[in-house]
Amino acid sequence: MLFVGDDWAEEHHDVALINEEGRLLARRRLSEGVKGIEALHGLIADHLDQEGSGQVMVGIETDRGPWVAALLAANYTVFAVNPLQAARYRERHGTSGAKSDKGDALVLAQLVRTDRAHHRPITSDSDAAGEVKVLARSHQSLIWAA
Repeated sequence: MLFVGDDWAEEHHDVALINEEGRLLARRRLSEGVKGIEALHGLIADHLDQEGSGQVMVGIETDRGPWVAALLAANYTVFAVNPLQAARYRERHGTSGAKSDKGDALVLAQLVRTDRAHHRPITSDSDAAGEVKVLARSHQSLIWAA
């Protein structure tokens, strides 16, 4: 099992991968978008066992957007962690209290490794919900264009 912490910003993602024992396997800063998510999938693949099997648990401080949709589509278990919960977890396990993107990525990975039972995984939208979103966005666009 792999645990991934993803501290996202508008233009990039800082990620940390740890194993079941909590050992840091990799850290990277990835660009937002297709190239970044491709690099993340490659990084994860590099650390899965030979058959490529195993579960991937991801902690991230948002529950929406194309990046999260890509994580869900890849069949990763994604936990949206409230930023205040992540901050409290960081305070519980560190003394400096200083915020850093790469440090927060590690905090999120550790959080899903040890405390995921206290968080609910994000679920993908049903086909019907996806269709409603498309219709609602189209309707909004038509109204704005008028």
